[in-house]
Amino acid sequence: MTYLKSASPLSTIRVQTAAGQRSRGWLTAAGLTIPVALGRGGILANKREGDGGTPRGTFRPLRLWWRADRSPRPRTLLPVRPITAEDAWCEDPTSRHYNRPLRRGAGEAGDRLQRADHLYDFIIEIDHNTTPRISGRGSAVFLHLARDNFGPTAGCIAMTRPNLLRLLARIGPKTKIVIG
Repeated sequence: MTYLKSASPLSTIRVQTAAGQRSRGWLTAAGLTIPVALGRGGILANKREGDGGTPRGTFRPLRLWWRADRSPRPRTLLPVRPITAEDAWCEDPTSRHYNRPLRRGAGEAGDRLQRADHLYDFIIEIDHNTTPRISGRGSAVFLHLARDNFGPTAGCIAMTRPNLLRLLARIGPKTKIVIG
């Protein structure tokens, strides 16, 4: 593993597929190279809801969502929002709230951000399919924590906790995330 050499904000992060493994990849930025899990469908130029693909393109990080009940607030240049039990994400292409955060009570639909596992302890929200939002073009694409075995995601980019925290310390609203 190579470590970041300075504390200045990152201008660009690149994510590419690992050779021969479409659901695994590498994230590189300013001397940092880390393994990541990708969507089960690999990196796709024509992302669709439910295809398991990680979208190809250039994106910006919007904010960090974090589980304040599990970890102290991490160092980051991004706006930060703690995750509560009511926080969810709309993945229903027929909803006017598609690909947006929601507040949900017990029993209401939505991808809950407060999970029993640790995958969403830290979520970097990116601007995939936000302006304009197009129904069915994919929702809830985040950078978050990986499963122990680096199993595929539903379309997100996932990494170990130490690597995500290292990245958070250098990522800002102007950082470009280039996937593909």
